[in-house]
Amino acid sequence: MTGLLFYGGPSAAADLQPDELATIAVFERISPSVVSIKNASLQWDWFSANIYEIPQGAGSGFIWDEEGHIVTNFHVIFRADRIHVTLSDQKTYDAKVVGIAPNHDLAVLQVDAPKELLKPIPVGSSRDLKVGQRALSIGNPFGLDYSLSTGVVSALGRTMRSIGGRQIYDVIQTDAAINPGNSGGPLLDSSGDLIGVATMIYSPSGASAGVGFAIPVNTVKRVVPQLIEYGKVKRAGLGVVLVPDVYMKRLGLTGAMILEVQPGGAAARAGLRPTTRNRYGDVAYGDVIVSVDNEPVGSNEDLVGYVEKNKAVGDEVNVRFMRQNKEFGTTVTLQELGR
Repeated sequence: MTGLLFYGGPSAAADLQPDELATIAVFERISPSVVSIKNASLQWDWFSANIYEIPQGAGSGFIWDEEGHIVTNFHVIFRADRIHVTLSDQKTYDAKVVGIAPNHDLAVLQVDAPKELLKPIPVGSSRDLKVGQRALSIGNPFGLDYSLSTGVVSALGRTMRSIGGRQIYDVIQTDAAINPGNSGGPLLDSSGDLIGVATMIYSPSGASAGVGFAIPVNTVKRVVPQLIEYGKVKRAGLGVVLVPDVYMKRLGLTGAMILEVQPGGAAARAGLRPTTRNRYGDVAYGDVIVSVDNEPVGSNEDLVGYVEKNKAVGDEVNVRFMRQNKEFGTTVTLQELGR
């Protein structure tokens, strides 16, 4: 055996760079908080009268608290009849849906698992993220459990369309590889704190092309407690219907014009007026909101986006609006909107 060289012995770890050791430490500490999720449908066999469980998707998630709540993407569990969650002990547990937020592509599940396995992920902030800082993604791409990919925060403030059709704001763009199966898994900073939930990739081929997106953790921190308590997100709003932007452009106007005001609603109590038509058929345009809390409103999306990102039911907003070419102001106490 003389003359043979062996590699990977005790000195191998000593050859690792400090940033590599830090990444390894984060992965070893956080991976027990990451779970694999499988989505199955139940189908009836008319010939045998048996019911079969048909796998129809897979994704990732992470443990939110010691009560067994697990956060993932809504699209990971969409149309599921049964949901199975595999924890770090490689055992699979049945999960129940606690709450869903399709417009944020978030969902909360719950499993009945031993307390020692329920290790909540450390939650950070997405408020002060910087383009270029390290980003790590842990998930189950293509069914390969506990995979780590690294990259950077590529861009901030992106928007994407949710499965519910509404915009998701302040989305994080990253080049950390996000492949099918990573959806719902955590995006972490270099300290191992949660900064986002991996949700999708932009790729013609369907595989990672260096453009992945994650829902910011500040949105998660606002939505998840509501899903746990109410099973849904309590959306805040003014209680109005707005004139579509396309018609505002035709009129050469900017802002958010009120088409209808909900009787007895927040806007009505604040004195805002809708668009009306008199008995002769003449149209009296409604109030045009031009700013909210000193933030300019140039379109419906500006108004809806500001409230969506910053406000909750019961909060007050200062609204400036145009009425008959004069500017006025009022304070609106936001109400809960229906789905």
